[in-house]
Amino acid sequence: MSAARPLTALRTLAVIATLPLLLTACGYGSNSTDDDKQTAPAAGAKKLSADEVKIGYFPNLTHATALVGVQEGLFQKELGGTTIKPSTFNAGPSEIEALNAGSIDIGWIGPSPAINGYTKSGGKNLRIIGGSASGGVKLVVNPKKIKSLKDVQGKKIATPQLGNTQDVAFLNWIADQGWKVDAQSGKGDVSVVRTDNKITPDAYKSGSVDGAWVPEPTASKLVAEGGKVLLDESTLWPDKKFVITNIIVSQKFLKEHPDVVEAVLRGSVKTNEWINANPEKAKASANTALEKLSGKALPANVIDPAWKSIAFLDDPLASTLNTEAEHAVKAGLLENPTLKGIYDLAPLNKVLKAEGKNGVDDAGLGTE
Repeated sequence: MSAARPLTALRTLAVIATLPLLLTACGYGSNSTDDDKQTAPAAGAKKLSADEVKIGYFPNLTHATALVGVQEGLFQKELGGTTIKPSTFNAGPSEIEALNAGSIDIGWIGPSPAINGYTKSGGKNLRIIGGSASGGVKLVVNPKKIKSLKDVQGKKIATPQLGNTQDVAFLNWIADQGWKVDAQSGKGDVSVVRTDNKITPDAYKSGSVDGAWVPEPTASKLVAEGGKVLLDESTLWPDKKFVITNIIVSQKFLKEHPDVVEAVLRGSVKTNEWINANPEKAKASANTALEKLSGKALPANVIDPAWKSIAFLDDPLASTLNTEAEHAVKAGLLENPTLKGIYDLAPLNKVLKAEGKNGVDDAGLGTE
């Protein structure tokens, strides 16, 4: 299968990914958490076809399925004697790099790096096998400088990274307003300032940026600093749902260890079910996991509004991924990609059926 080559702007992501954030410091911008007691198999538990499965995710609330599933031992319970080895990442490109290198087998990741990773490999390195979260992205601004959406013109607005999911969404929104911005430089009718989520609150406080189009919990951190939510991205999507986090797998691992992949997906489905049935306990669990990873828990005035804006689900919302790819093409960050085959939802639908749940659709972008 042929695939279009991403433009220079998206290739730049691989360079940006070599500048890891301060949160984590080992290989591929990751932080191993394999010594957590939650990841230890029960004594005498039967192994699946692999001794271990290496999973990757971000220390973000939009990756709470992974945070909570590891923290509560829900993945390990499904894996039996097969050990789960978690690592955290700072950015999608570094996680894709780790997947390609075999440093992880399965990962939670945003749509833009999944699309980029799939197209750059000619459709050979990964499959999206499930969904995890929707929503949790907001345009937060300084209310003294920006009082309405039209006031965004001429202002400096941060996004997390050139070509990342929020960057693409903001560039598309700018175009819809009839304004023009050079995607690569960020210069134009709006100044798009690519700023690491960790330092965006400080940039906002210093006045270096007038607002930011960012995921949670960064958005709520800005609100805690006096910012105002001017736009919730969910309002721009049908049914207010759009993919923010997918589950991906190495095609090699999927082929060689389908039973392990199914076990991880069962763990994900059961974790999402537990999160939705126990939102307060799940929020506390996610915060405990974040504290372990960063050394500091989120305060209530940040995690409470952030948590409410994220929906945890199993559906990958495939039609919205296709739309997000179209937005990247429109912004000039991606040539028309060939996404047929990016999804393999058969293992997830098998798990959902066994749990008495409805199956999910690949929007015509599946392997069959």
